[in-house]
Amino acid sequence: MSQIVPKVIRQIFILLLILLTGSMIFREMLPYLSGVLGAITFYILLRKFMNILVRKYKWNSALAAVTLMLASFFVILIPLTGFALMLVNKIGEAVNNSEKVLMAFKEQISHIEEVTNVDVNSQIDTQSITTWLTESLQNMAGGTFNIFIAIGLMYFILYFMLTNRKELRESLREYIPMNNESLSQIGKEIQSMVKSNAIGIPLVALAQGIIALIGFLIFGIQDPFFWFVIVTVGSMIPFVGTFIGILPVFLLTLSYGESYQAWGILIYGIVVVGATDNVIRLFVLKKLDNVHPLITLIGVIVGVPLFGFIGLIFGPLLISLFMALVRIYKQEYGKVTGDNSQERL
Repeated sequence: MSQIVPKVIRQIFILLLILLTGSMIFREMLPYLSGVLGAITFYILLRKFMNILVRKYKWNSALAAVTLMLASFFVILIPLTGFALMLVNKIGEAVNNSEKVLMAFKEQISHIEEVTNVDVNSQIDTQSITTWLTESLQNMAGGTFNIFIAIGLMYFILYFMLTNRKELRESLREYIPMNNESLSQIGKEIQSMVKSNAIGIPLVALAQGIIALIGFLIFGIQDPFFWFVIVTVGSMIPFVGTFIGILPVFLLTLSYGESYQAWGILIYGIVVVGATDNVIRLFVLKKLDNVHPLITLIGVIVGVPLFGFIGLIFGPLLISLFMALVRIYKQEYGKVTGDNSQERL
């Protein structure tokens, strides 16, 4: 009877200890994972400027890191946090508007019922839909409040990443079980993914929100800035897009008896906002890595429950990172040797 080699037993035991302690650390860090991802994101965005300040202008590493962190706080973090807080403050208004939209929708359905004699309204549970929407928005807002705790962790990690760039690279090569070629490849992919998710998608969404806001102001839509927020957030979600804001506005305006404004904003949303979406993505994302819409959609589904509002950005980044790791694994360990391929033939 063959016995297991003691060295193999020790190796399995150590791997189990690594998995156990790693899972415990990950479980406790999960509420603040957005801080870790945020540090990685800002590091990739600021690394080039850090090298310029330190190597070209001979700045002290600590001074350069603090300067860039302050710049990122005022230029990126404050507007992003303000946008998230605006969304949180609009939760009550969103619930009220959702009730109005549902009532307006049922009113339009009733007109169809008069023609077709088919009862549809009785199948629509307005209260259940409103309750689901309220819970979803509150969960999204609750995740937003965790961001304030994660911000401190993010800048703490970011400081040491910026001031210890060489040590960081050496640590990655030492502790990550991949060869240098795979590490370089995944590093390039992460950089392109971060630029697309953290810069490209929010810029496209904000531009679409502004274009929609212009239409809301032109047609005299009520609460134009509220719907601007909804359209901007909706633009980050593939397949749903700006219609998450345009369609409710159309139904509400139609229910108020303002047919001209209702059809005007609907046509404006389809023609102008829809057309500019393609134009904006062409000019913005052609210089960045264009993420597949399915990756963005799955990322939003996964990211929002994990991170709250900021999950709209970090969710797709997490899915893209997972797919990059799977691709690297396939390249390193999924290759078929010549002997095996001959045996299969």
